[in-house]
Amino acid sequence: MILKGIAYYFLIGYFCLFTFSVRAQDQRVADSLSIILQKADLYGVDKLELLYNLAYNEISDFDLKLEYAESLITLSKQYDNQEYTSYGYFQKGNAKQFIGNLEDAITAYFKSAEVARSANLIPVEGSAYGAIADIYDISDNHENAMLYYRRAISTLRKTNDSVALASFILNAGDALLTNKNYDSALVYFNESGELFQLLNYSVGKAYNLGNIGMVYANTGKHDLAEKNINEAISILEESGSYRPICVYLVYMADIYISRNDINKALSYAGRSLELAEYYGLKEQISDANLKLSDLHERIGDEAKAYDYYKEHIVYRDSINNVEVVQQMADQRTEYEVSQKQVEVDLLNEQKRTQRIIAIATGIALLLILVLAIGLYRRNTFIKKTNEIIAAEKDRSENLLLNILPEQTAQELKEEGKVKAQKFESVSVLFTDFKGFTKFSENLPPEELVERVDFYFSKFDAIMEEHGLEKIKTIGDAYMCAAGLPFPMEDHAQRMTHAAMDIIDFVAESKASKEDVNFDIRVGIHSGPVVAGVVGTKKFSYDIWGDTVNVASRMESNSEPGKINVSESTYHLIKEEFDCSFRGEIEAKNRGSLKMYFVEGKRGEV
Repeated sequence: MILKGIAYYFLIGYFCLFTFSVRAQDQRVADSLSIILQKADLYGVDKLELLYNLAYNEISDFDLKLEYAESLITLSKQYDNQEYTSYGYFQKGNAKQFIGNLEDAITAYFKSAEVARSANLIPVEGSAYGAIADIYDISDNHENAMLYYRRAISTLRKTNDSVALASFILNAGDALLTNKNYDSALVYFNESGELFQLLNYSVGKAYNLGNIGMVYANTGKHDLAEKNINEAISILEESGSYRPICVYLVYMADIYISRNDINKALSYAGRSLELAEYYGLKEQISDANLKLSDLHERIGDEAKAYDYYKEHIVYRDSINNVEVVQQMADQRTEYEVSQKQVEVDLLNEQKRTQRIIAIATGIALLLILVLAIGLYRRNTFIKKTNEIIAAEKDRSENLLLNILPEQTAQELKEEGKVKAQKFESVSVLFTDFKGFTKFSENLPPEELVERVDFYFSKFDAIMEEHGLEKIKTIGDAYMCAAGLPFPMEDHAQRMTHAAMDIIDFVAESKASKEDVNFDIRVGIHSGPVVAGVVGTKKFSYDIWGDTVNVASRMESNSEPGKINVSESTYHLIKEEFDCSFRGEIEAKNRGSLKMYFVEGKRGEV
């Protein structure tokens, strides 16, 4: 079975999550530094740097890694050092993710991004976005994963941190691999491979080789897959990165299953389980047990297959439901102890009569059968329950994200409320259909809603394509903003591109449908706004300020099929777009305002 969320198993935290210098994590470094921490009397930045390096390089004891990260956060806050505070939250996210606590992990990554953004630490901010993308990828939320991968990659391209850039390009390719988009995945892997080669970064090259090997494995090129994965394992063994090795070994088992070499497959799966158990890697223990269960079932050893499957269930469910799994483990332990006692009793009774032995054996087998059936039914129930819980959680998460921007939704979940936030420079767009009110009077309500949904659904897609934020709709009016909840320098240019796409879509729709005669007016203004959430039951993300009012006036003074922009927006876009000055036009309650029509991109005919 092809594992999902490969990034979680080995990409996260081992070489890509906090690469602020060109170096790989090394447990030997952590072991050496721990001695310095105990003996040296360090203060200020020296101690912060030591704690960061300990948290970064500790890859065998995740509780200790978390302890270092928490100490780094506490001390950096005492020194009011935002740089190391963001580092600390990042390493806390890594530690939480390693032990399977994804909710705490993504909370820590969002905090790291927030601190980094306020301190203008672009490499940390970009890496935090990538880590958030990795969490979404693990959770099978492919859409959000790719959104944050693109955000991470675009942010990191502004820096000199080629290792982090290459790593998240690799992770994005891995997300595409998990979703069976093999051609697209190879495009990402080729770019990350070139970057790792230029950097001569051996660990990065190892992961790239392994991932390309997995593409080959999934597309039936098993010889190439085996060659790439073996090279990756060889490099990773030198650096002590055992989590990815465990995953690659399971892939090697799959390759040999396809060749009908079950003994070789058993060897690779067994080696994966040994490493995972030695280093306490729960997910890899679960996957290796599942693979061994499958292999033993193939060779007809049902007893061993069942034993491995039970272990797989225990470790799989321990990530999501510790209490239930603990009860199952207790039951299994009690049963095993009772069975040992039965065996002792049977040996003693053997001295008396063969008849008693036969009866006792029959009873024991019956108990085993009953227990096996009970465990199977219980495991099936737990699996279905977990699937229902996961589906409902995803549903609630998606509903909240459809209402609020992601950062705002996260703050609402953590704090129970959202603080209003001022943005110094954003662009606000309003649209309105000409003659819509008169047209709607002659339509049944169902058809009216269908028409509006047709246009606004496309507008939503345009907003997502350009990275903009839809604010709300009011009747046939559509309102959106650029430059929030994440500030961006090119907000006016993005908004103008989106406005041109809206104009083109409405014109194309009008030309292709005889019964649709809509024309649309568009207005844009740039300036400061205040954003926040209103309401306590039905939440609504909204913006306020004079900028919103002026943007509305730009729309009402526009013409059908035209984009009318204010003077402030014109000065932001004039280098990229041709605009015609309309003069000073009287706007309701605003007096005379300079207005411009956007004629198109510069250089276009």
